[in-house]
Amino acid sequence: MVYQSNQYKMQVMIVDGHPIAREGYSRLIERQQDLQVCAEADSKVNAIKQIINASPDLIIIDISLKDGSGLELIQYIQSQFKQIKMLAVSRHDENLFAERSIRAGALGYVNKQATSEQLIKAIYRVLEGKVYLSSTIAEHMICRYIGSDNYPDQSPIDSLSDRELEVFEQIGKGETTRQIAQKLKLSPKTVETYRENIKHKLNLENATALTRHAVQWVLEKTEIPCVLNLV
Repeated sequence: MVYQSNQYKMQVMIVDGHPIAREGYSRLIERQQDLQVCAEADSKVNAIKQIINASPDLIIIDISLKDGSGLELIQYIQSQFKQIKMLAVSRHDENLFAERSIRAGALGYVNKQATSEQLIKAIYRVLEGKVYLSSTIAEHMICRYIGSDNYPDQSPIDSLSDRELEVFEQIGKGETTRQIAQKLKLSPKTVETYRENIKHKLNLENATALTRHAVQWVLEKTEIPCVLNLV
């Protein structure tokens, strides 16, 4: 869905697979006198198709999209449209995705449980070309950078690469190797390699243990998208 542009307003594009979440973001953004929603997309493919015509100044991108990882979309936009600023959002634990989002090319990360004030603050900060992170994550990243012992060691999940984490999440959602391969545009053999790497990094004995661990992680980390704070 593309909206009429306004040269006096900063243009914001929303990429999220949940219609209710997109509506929540849109309502909040349209309340701001100097912001306007220029486009919406529910997937990576649809987002890429719309970027050129929509000419967004900022794109809000959900990390979990129906056709793959939002991190890949962030990386693509960073490589092809360097002038566009990006703000990542997710229902997942920010300890796991905030730093990955920044490395991919986003300037900020907001958890979907954040308040509307936090989201708007993040949007304006990113539009200014500044980084937006919660104080907890900012401290975490600084402590890791300086090698401080004051922050707890990372969990085994943190050791997974972006692609391994994506495969791990799909396993937790009940997807088979063939289904994961088709969705991520990989060969089944490559997916099996990722599965083996994940088992090794998480110290899991077999495929059953991997599936059980992945399902438990998805159930613990995945929630219904919260839009009550955004409308």
